[in-house]
Amino acid sequence: MPTSDHISESVFKDTITHAVQNVFKTMFNATALLAEEPQTAAHDATENTRDILIEGQLVVGTVGFIGDISGLIYLYMSAPFANQLAGHILGMTEEELEESGDEVVNDAVGEVTNMTVGVFKNQLCDHGYPCKLTIPSILRGSNFSIEPITSASRRIYRFKIGTNILVADLLMKQGD
Repeated sequence: MPTSDHISESVFKDTITHAVQNVFKTMFNATALLAEEPQTAAHDATENTRDILIEGQLVVGTVGFIGDISGLIYLYMSAPFANQLAGHILGMTEEELEESGDEVVNDAVGEVTNMTVGVFKNQLCDHGYPCKLTIPSILRGSNFSIEPITSASRRIYRFKIGTNILVADLLMKQGD
């Protein structure tokens, strides 16, 4: 059975870059630029404890993929950026979003995360690693970090979208 060990770093980088750029170009007519090289902890994700480096309250969407390769992708963004994306998707003003509450923004971030991981998953399938997606979930808060299991590999990619930062955190289970 293939594992993420069999996929080169450049494939992960190109795949997540294409997924983020595709979704943000299509949905928001925005350019997403890969801001720096990924941080990688190939076999022990707990060694990679560097902060996500987004100030203030965070909104984090996550979707898993299960199949020949399994893992999770977290998309981290600031709460104002999440509100901006939700307003664009739903055609709502800031006042309308505020009246509707965080649940509406969470749903929009879940959809953006689902689309991004869907593009990522489709590319994995094209490389011969079929998998399926899980249901999106959302985390909100500040000053928190996600500590993956020790057998997971972790790659963090930082994208600049206008003046905003989007962080894609890939956690994948290693083969036996």
